[in-house]
Amino acid sequence: MTARLADIAAQAGVSEATVSRVLNGKPGVAAGTRESVLAALDVLGYERPVRLRQRSAGLVGLITPELDNPIFPALAQVIGQALTRQGYTPVLATQTPGGSTEDELTEMLVDRGVSGIIFVSGLHADTTADMGRYDQLRAQGVPFVLINGFSDKVRAPFVSPDDRAAMQLAVTHLSALGHTRIGLAVGPKRFVPVLRKIEGFRLGMKERLGLGAAATEELIQHSLYSLEGGQAAAAALIARGCTAIVCASDMMALGAIRAARQQGLRVPQDVSVVGFDDSPLIAFTDPPLTTIRQPVQAMGQAAVRTLLEEIGGTPAPHSEFVFLPELVVRGSTASGPGQRRAT
Repeated sequence: MTARLADIAAQAGVSEATVSRVLNGKPGVAAGTRESVLAALDVLGYERPVRLRQRSAGLVGLITPELDNPIFPALAQVIGQALTRQGYTPVLATQTPGGSTEDELTEMLVDRGVSGIIFVSGLHADTTADMGRYDQLRAQGVPFVLINGFSDKVRAPFVSPDDRAAMQLAVTHLSALGHTRIGLAVGPKRFVPVLRKIEGFRLGMKERLGLGAAATEELIQHSLYSLEGGQAAAAALIARGCTAIVCASDMMALGAIRAARQQGLRVPQDVSVVGFDDSPLIAFTDPPLTTIRQPVQAMGQAAVRTLLEEIGGTPAPHSEFVFLPELVVRGSTASGPGQRRAT
């Protein structure tokens, strides 16, 4: 115990006597000092005494489509931390193939009396889905916020990255490098983020390269949001003469790099690849991936803040909060063939 007190005191920058007073709930310790000691407990991995644990203000559900794509755990971590800081307990509910559906997870969370729910890339992003399920949830008095994907049929706050601007950033970057055959590897057409990415891609190709809708259409390949999906889409686009490929996720981009290498092509010397998300560890791939960074921190915090306003009875506007993405240039993009010849 003495060794433990010494460790905590050193971490918090206070005396062992002060640590003892905090742990035993004694008065006479400044609030800031008390927080430092509690933070030291957390950092060192010690369990807080029961009397010092913050009482939960309630449960908040977080429904994600999967955890294979690193962007979803990253969002879950930001949202979970933000909820915990506000005294709420996050409950992560993940859909799995052949497992629980979004509706089943929602019902489970409502049955457990959650204070609210945050949906990430759920059915609200699917233009073919029945949005009546969200009206039913609102009728039950459960506040909710939706991330990625917008529907004007749902009365709720939405939080999204600017997918159109993201594609324009990617096309601008690649065209400046001299690429004129730029392909887009993207998910199924029924999803709102996909439709928006296509809009941004078309606009970028028109503004930067003067291509019309018909010419751009043959440079768009729909596939699955997975490594294998990106590989299949990239193989088709390379066969159409693309020297650069913009992908709708980092996972798809890794698949695109694999497709290029299977054909004996080098990335970025022969084919440039741009991802989307800036998932954790993606800077350490071979080559490090140029990608569009989703503002995960800002989006996650905004979703929590908006939900807590809904829970508190002062709802935010039922509209969409759009966050600007950022181009992160790394090693998977380089000059196009035309630019190299000119040089």
